Amino acid sequence: MMPATPAPHTLRSRRRLWLTYAGCCLLTWTLFVLAGSEFDRGLDPFWLAVYQATTMLWAPMLLGVAVWPVAHRLHTSDAGPLPTAMAHLLAALGFAVCWQAGEFAVNALLFGMDHAGAVLVAGLLWRSIWGLVAYAVIATAFTAVLQARAARTAAVAAAQAESALAKAELSAISGKLNPHFLFNTLNTLIALTRKDPAGAEAALLQFASMLRYVLDTKRGAEDRVMLCDEIDFLRDYLALEALRLGPRLRVDWQLEERVMADELPPLTLQPLVENSILHAVAPRKTGGCVTISARRNALNQGLELAVSDDGPGCDPAALEARPGQRRGVGLSALKKRFALDYGGQARLRIHTAPGTGFRVDLFIPQA
Repeated sequence: MMPATPAPHTLRSRRRLWLTYAGCCLLTWTLFVLAGSEFDRGLDPFWLAVYQATTMLWAPMLLGVAVWPVAHRLHTSDAGPLPTAMAHLLAALGFAVCWQAGEFAVNALLFGMDHAGAVLVAGLLWRSIWGLVAYAVIATAFTAVLQARAARTAAVAAAQAESALAKAELSAISGKLNPHFLFNTLNTLIALTRKDPAGAEAALLQFASMLRYVLDTKRGAEDRVMLCDEIDFLRDYLALEALRLGPRLRVDWQLEERVMADELPPLTLQPLVENSILHAVAPRKTGGCVTISARRNALNQGLELAVSDDGPGCDPAALEARPGQRRGVGLSALKKRFALDYGGQARLRIHTAPGTGFRVDLFIPQA
């Protein structure tokens, strides 16, 4: 079985880790050289400092690479704090021993056993202490990297879980809108069959076209439709309502042609228009006017929509106290839908007051 190939982001992460480690090693070596140089005495002290820094640091720098798997294993293990600390202590002692053994081998190769033994005895104590300190610094740095990765992974997992929850909630909200529309439209058709059977037959054909649109947009909560399709659906719906309300229903279209290809969630406008008909047109003998507007936002090029009526309006405070009472399921579902959709960039705002009508403004960002 072929071994699994690491993901590109994993390879990039490893490359960044070891490039950072190499950079830290180079910085440490440079500081040691500068600390041991006496530039006012010529180049000889400088080259001596280079030699001393190299012979002193090559072993811990190479051994530091081996600290990574140790730190990784201990970080991912289920051992408690005390066993982990003991394991790090043993690893630090091993690190110091390997440092001493590496320097002894190089000195013996270059200068002979006697010189290597003398250097080992002379620096045994302080090099052992430095070995423990160097291991502690490297292991702490690697553990910090591992903890940062774990925190980032947990944050990504939490964001994905939150996104999945938002999508599920958005699907549930979208499911509220369509049955609500179907229920009210069927009631309209039932009322029409009693007064005008021929008109009801024509309305049923129109309703079949509308139903096809509704079913086509039930594929998922993230579906988008063009504004022109939503407007065509809305015209069919208003024509159906006009059969019931007659001249009492007046519609003012204020649409910019350049936004008709913009995208929006399906059944965004219909619940707002339905609420205006329900509260501003149907209850009054003189009827009312529903205004539907769509235009481009000049600053951010987003889609601005508005549905307003000249009905009695209501008290905004009462609307906030009992959301959905004035405008039913459609408005409350749309409000929550826009709070979840588009990463919170879409907006829904309500403007109303007693005697001034009711207006809902929508902003939908465009890619």
